[in-house]
Amino acid sequence: MARAAIESELSDYPVIVSDIEFGISGISYTRVTLEKITKTEYIVPFLMENGIKRKNAEERHRFYLICGSDILAEFEHWYMPEKILSYVTLFAAVRPGQECDYRKNADSIREKLGGEVDFFNIDGIEVSSSKIKLNRDYSLVPDAISQFIRTHDLYNPENPLDYCSDEAVEMFYELAIGMYPYLGEKRLLHTLNVGILASKLARIHGADINKALIAGALHDCAKELDIDVQKSMSREVLGDIISEKKLFHSPAGAKFASDKFGITDEEILNAITYHTTGRGNMTVLEKIVYLADKIEPARTYADLTDIRQASLVDLNEAMKLCTNAVREKFKSKGRDIHPLTLEMMKDLEK
Repeated sequence: MARAAIESELSDYPVIVSDIEFGISGISYTRVTLEKITKTEYIVPFLMENGIKRKNAEERHRFYLICGSDILAEFEHWYMPEKILSYVTLFAAVRPGQECDYRKNADSIREKLGGEVDFFNIDGIEVSSSKIKLNRDYSLVPDAISQFIRTHDLYNPENPLDYCSDEAVEMFYELAIGMYPYLGEKRLLHTLNVGILASKLARIHGADINKALIAGALHDCAKELDIDVQKSMSREVLGDIISEKKLFHSPAGAKFASDKFGITDEEILNAITYHTTGRGNMTVLEKIVYLADKIEPARTYADLTDIRQASLVDLNEAMKLCTNAVREKFKSKGRDIHPLTLEMMKDLEK
């Protein structure tokens, strides 16, 4: 969302978004982030990768931490504030009519911590993020952000994660960070969307919502690994049953989820393994992950309205509608349907 906002609103300015915090283990305190981002070995390659000439990238840089001037009253209580000021100058925004004694607070910071504090004035903006989320009025945010929120069905009043255990939600976020180096932005968003939708469907249809969340979130975790690696992993899970390159990532995903992320639950691993082909005698969890993969909010490759509506009422009916669409697609392209998928279709027809 930050990148989308920058690209749409500040495209004429040299603003670059850093994802450095995804690589920080433990709590990413401001001090920790600043220590890493100001290091020459990080900032120089980062700037050059983003189009800055070597000469400019290698210059001695001055760093600022931009904040609201109201932050100054509590800054001394932050984690290791004196270290923060050894890396940056605090650059505080002053809003019209601001009542807090920000200059007195700045003097206190300079005296006690020895850092630099500077100010700049900004126009007042009558926008509250909490109010926007409460009213779901996204006309007050940039169009790119509004579209992102709609596409990924964010800030829904009935958040499926509210019904999952704290442990499952924590694992979900850890997996999001863990998969970040292995998946591109679009694929990562997709696989996380599937996890959230799967947990919602699991609650409706009586499956384990925590397992659905994790299985859905991990279903595409191996999708962008080297194809030979995928093939090798796939064979470890299903032998030679899978021969098409496009299908390797499913059983490979189960192997990767086990080896990389420590998943041992067989129901979760099976849901990942068969999320592309399906199989005969599928469990409710397997059906849910299979279906969520096809209809998550960002999917726009076909009119999915009927399948999405059916998924909230009758899981098997939604599966039939989905597999009928799969059958028609393969027929139109003259391709054979995988035997595992045929077994699934026969089961659904019974």
